[in-house]
Amino acid sequence: MKNKVIRSYAKINLGLNVVSKRVDGYHELDMVMLPIELHDSLLFSELKNSETNFVTLDDFSFGDSHYNLITQAINKLCDVHYFNNRFRISMHKLIPIQAGLGGGSSNAAFVLKEVRDYLKLPISNEELKRIGASLGADIPFFIDCKPMRVQGIGEKLTPINVKENYYVLIIKPHQGCSTKKIFELSDNLSLDNVDISKIILGLEEGNDKLISDNIGNALLKAAIEVVPEIENIILSLKNDGLKIVSMTGSGSAVFALSRDKKQLKKISKKYEDKYFVDITKIIK
Repeated sequence: MKNKVIRSYAKINLGLNVVSKRVDGYHELDMVMLPIELHDSLLFSELKNSETNFVTLDDFSFGDSHYNLITQAINKLCDVHYFNNRFRISMHKLIPIQAGLGGGSSNAAFVLKEVRDYLKLPISNEELKRIGASLGADIPFFIDCKPMRVQGIGEKLTPINVKENYYVLIIKPHQGCSTKKIFELSDNLSLDNVDISKIILGLEEGNDKLISDNIGNALLKAAIEVVPEIENIILSLKNDGLKIVSMTGSGSAVFALSRDKKQLKKISKKYEDKYFVDITKIIK
């Protein structure tokens, strides 16, 4: 087959509540997640006469790619629906790692869908979500890649209608956040949960004030302990006049939403020399 280019999109969390910690160590969450156009590019092709899938990437800070989520996802799919085909995936990374933007989970989800479609496997999106959930909490969200309320350990998905078109300014400090470490720290902190239903209502009605008054992330305190710059960036963006500002996931990326792309472009210039900066938009 010829190489096929797959876009693997990132996400942001407008709300993230930690509901409880389960006996198995996982956390029950309640989140508002929106996909955004920032994406990695995956070059997908079938390997002939190979016993192994190969995943390569152009960002060596990602670590040992052989054991990343993409490899695990293909192997898991093969365990459930046996096939002999093997694949090469070459990744061009634009989504920063340890940012809370879901890059690794997105890569796994989009490869699961591509392998399913390429082999014409009789697998629904719902089954792909179940397979993905066994590997990572964000993977089921990326199977549909639409605005969602995400609950449980990522397996409970409820679509959200977003009325307005929002642009997104992403700012990430050089230092990232380990999801495992942030959750461990949060277990010993008093967490500030937000009203998820009001955030959703704000998105459905196009009520920016309702969104800005309720947006928040229960993992923010823990993330600031690890990367203090997160708090400085949030305060700076608010001082710049932006209202819908928060941290995404377990950090360390901060984002701001606005309907005014020119405003975001103007504000972004003061951060470009110091941080990873990107202006993108939500996917509805």
